[in-house]
Amino acid sequence: MTHTAPRAASPAAVLDARLVAMRAALDACPTEVPASLAIPARASLDTVAERLALGVDHTVVALFGGTGSGKSSLFNALSSLQFADVGARRPTTSQAAACSWGDDASALLTFLGVDQERRIRRESLLDAADEDELAGLVLLDVPDYDSVTTEHALQVDRLVPLADILVWVLDPQKYADSALHDGYLSRLGARQEDMLILVNHIDELPASGQDHLLADVRALLVQDGLEDVTVLPVSAVRGDNLDRVRRLLIERVARESNAARTAAAELDAIAARLGSTVADAPVLVEDAPRAEVVDALVQASGARAVEASVAASLSKALPGALARPEPPARSAVAAARTQWLTRVTHGLPRAWARSVEEAVAGPDALGAQTAEGVGSVALPSPRSTPIDLAWWAGLLVLLGVVAWAAITLMTGGVDSLLADGRVPARVLLALAGCVVAGWAAWARRRRAAHEAAAYAQLVRRRVDAVVDRGLVSPAAGVLERHAQLRRALGLSG
Repeated sequence: MTHTAPRAASPAAVLDARLVAMRAALDACPTEVPASLAIPARASLDTVAERLALGVDHTVVALFGGTGSGKSSLFNALSSLQFADVGARRPTTSQAAACSWGDDASALLTFLGVDQERRIRRESLLDAADEDELAGLVLLDVPDYDSVTTEHALQVDRLVPLADILVWVLDPQKYADSALHDGYLSRLGARQEDMLILVNHIDELPASGQDHLLADVRALLVQDGLEDVTVLPVSAVRGDNLDRVRRLLIERVARESNAARTAAAELDAIAARLGSTVADAPVLVEDAPRAEVVDALVQASGARAVEASVAASLSKALPGALARPEPPARSAVAAARTQWLTRVTHGLPRAWARSVEEAVAGPDALGAQTAEGVGSVALPSPRSTPIDLAWWAGLLVLLGVVAWAAITLMTGGVDSLLADGRVPARVLLALAGCVVAGWAAWARRRRAAHEAAAYAQLVRRRVDAVVDRGLVSPAAGVLERHAQLRRALGLSG
């Protein structure tokens, strides 16, 4: 049986999950995150949400160029469709045209300003397997940057920062145009890895002039601060290097789009701004502070004295009155609570520590619940048991034998005491009485210790429940919200 590996989540799904988690965390922490940070964070999250709604699984590749550079011809050649306007009239491209591969990009194209009639979906016409590698690509044919029509230049200016890949198509006659270099290329040094220079119409040049042309283009690019930009000679007519261009686009589509990177960077920036609102490390309610506060409350309730009273009283043949628990002193409860809070909130920002303190029971409530829990534990009954009866029986036998021996000695009946084997029977009877009485005394002490331990265990269980209900559970709820915010900010725990 073959097992298919789980498909990795798309960048959009990952970013959307981060966005949802950060919004939910802010909603869960209204008092711990100050408004001065929460309000701008929510505004930034709304901006990211708007961009995610457009989709970030698409890579926008825009063809920019001057009049006559052949952008539209390259657009048609790369898309294998005769869709873009090509003609002798200049400028030919008056509005941006788009070809998309893969999932529907309608929302993105609307955002980019591409009219409905200027869109085509590649796989809606040709569902060839060789197009699968371009799934997610949006190819734009942009109006000429040097058009005399102001509206065209505005379209170019708007699309330059929105495109993931900037493909500049140069004309061998106009490659040194200052409108291109001064107006655009010299300002895009930070985007070199997202740029590609295509020198078109290379088929119109003699072989001897191609190297000189490419050298001039590269020299101008260096002056623009674009030393690392890829430069390729191409021909939309003859197909020179179009396979290589297509391969570059496939490689780029496989990477994360600029929109996804920008959204991720913005989420990272939001998380960084909110980082001061959480602790540097996860904070949990540990067992040690819990055990300490239980010990302190048990001690304050007088249960330890009751335990000792049970052990001492029930070990006696005639049990005395047992001690009784009493309400713990408020000062003792407050001290135990404060010490517990100090341990539990260590490392938390003040706002979170205050939330923990407000969530847990106060000293009065904690003291009253402790008194009720300890008082509900029944004290052992000092009633007689078979063990006590055995002790009394053994003691009476021993006393009877001792009395008989004393009377015999006082009446001078020593010879009678030593005669005919009567001594061994009485001695054995005396020894039996000693054994029974001794065993019964030991058993009574053991029972007393068991009853005292059972009482102490039950008291501790009741006090532990009080601590859990009044301190641990409320604090854990606050700390879970703290952990939720940490996770949303990309921190562990």
